[in-house]
Amino acid sequence: MSDQPRRHGEPAGPPRRGPLDPRAEEILETLSRMRTADAPTHGGRVLSYVYDPGHEVLDTLAGAAMESARPLNGLDPLTFPSIARMEKDLVRFATGITGGPRGKVFGSVTSGGTESCLLAVKTARDLWRQQNPHSARRPRLLTSVTVHAAFQKAAALFDLDWDPVPVPADGRVRAGEIIDRLDDDVALVVLSAPAYPTGAIDPIAEVAGRTRERGLSLHVDACFGGLALPWWSGTQPWNFAVPGVTSISADFHKYGYAPKGVSVLLHRGRRRHRAQFFATSSWPAYPVVNPTLLGSKSASPLAAAWAVINYLGQDGYAEAVASCCRTTEAIIAAVENIDGLTVWGRPTGPALALIADPSVPAGRRVDPHRMADEVRTTGFMLQHQPGYAQSDDTSLPRSVHLTITPVTETVLPDLLAAVSDAADRVRGKRPHSAASIARIARALYPRGNRPSPAMCALLLRLAGTGGGVPGRLGPLMALIEALPTAVTEALLTELLARASED
Repeated sequence: MSDQPRRHGEPAGPPRRGPLDPRAEEILETLSRMRTADAPTHGGRVLSYVYDPGHEVLDTLAGAAMESARPLNGLDPLTFPSIARMEKDLVRFATGITGGPRGKVFGSVTSGGTESCLLAVKTARDLWRQQNPHSARRPRLLTSVTVHAAFQKAAALFDLDWDPVPVPADGRVRAGEIIDRLDDDVALVVLSAPAYPTGAIDPIAEVAGRTRERGLSLHVDACFGGLALPWWSGTQPWNFAVPGVTSISADFHKYGYAPKGVSVLLHRGRRRHRAQFFATSSWPAYPVVNPTLLGSKSASPLAAAWAVINYLGQDGYAEAVASCCRTTEAIIAAVENIDGLTVWGRPTGPALALIADPSVPAGRRVDPHRMADEVRTTGFMLQHQPGYAQSDDTSLPRSVHLTITPVTETVLPDLLAAVSDAADRVRGKRPHSAASIARIARALYPRGNRPSPAMCALLLRLAGTGGGVPGRLGPLMALIEALPTAVTEALLTELLARASED
């Protein structure tokens, strides 16, 4: 922490701006050309990853706020008190919309949903260790299979056993299945509001009643829906109004409409919040206090989120959610009239997934991956989700995910026409199969060992990716479904790693 305050009268001001010389202009022109290959982040054509409220003023506002805070270092809010003020305002806003009583819930702004999830697990693990100092058992992270993959990462990084509970074919979590696995070795239970794969809210109140009785921690991952569900009608209880919910994560860079990456992690009680921190004076330089995993960090996303919430306010968010709700209802109604295609489970919130309708004969079913690949030719990008084999030998269906934002309403007729026409073109076609490549991989790696980078590249070429991401993702999804998990993860690692190699 710096003890060198700004001298009296010295302007803090915005960052210095000077004219661009020809070399700088050339660099920006090169960047602009590179960006032409990217998927469009505005206009409602990409139904995952991007959250477009459809208001140009928010882009301008957020950009100006980010530039204003660009020189700041989020490492030390005592040197840069504007950081502390903006974080306080974001935490207060998030606490208010998640039912947190004033003075009882405390939180920190993080770099994104993954960091919020990691910190929720790290905090619960540390508290569990304090409460069980002599236990020979390894702490357990109890979740459903539908929670975000960030929690698998957290279990690996913080040395917990990940215990994913299978769900029925409709993708909905059953409270009893979670409750039956509660025990004293559980450091944290995680449920979703909503789950990203299905758009369904987990039975939080029912599980929270039992975790509270046993003194166990329960985290609600609302990274996806935390800035939308407060204004969504007809939701089941999911937030701090539920006794037993001990922490909540929510992303401002999703339905808060701030640039990436900015999220918030909220805890019930100061003791739990402080357990999230790392602090040390055991080195010969400045004392280090980190509420999050990062040390030095940009304040630009924080400033952008602060500006956006002050501009929109509760009324602005309510209006945006109303648009998402109308669009989601319209898509569900339209899909009900598409033979062979159906909505997966019972989504509540601005996301849903489509699957082949299991109630009709195979000759009338619409494979969602073939359908999504056809839709892609019209300029819309739906997100493929492979089928999933669970630990109880049951399987969840392959699906396509749709993230609904306010701008989706402006392109809704075109989107519905694209989905309907694509369904007509692929109805009755068999799903892609990677059986032959799977047989090769299983013969080479009978125990599920990880193949070498060179072998991964060969398998990817055999699968038709050409070593890069294919235009049609159905065959790649079939490969993921068919291969052993260790082989699949090695292939995906290689696919992404080679994308940025010479």
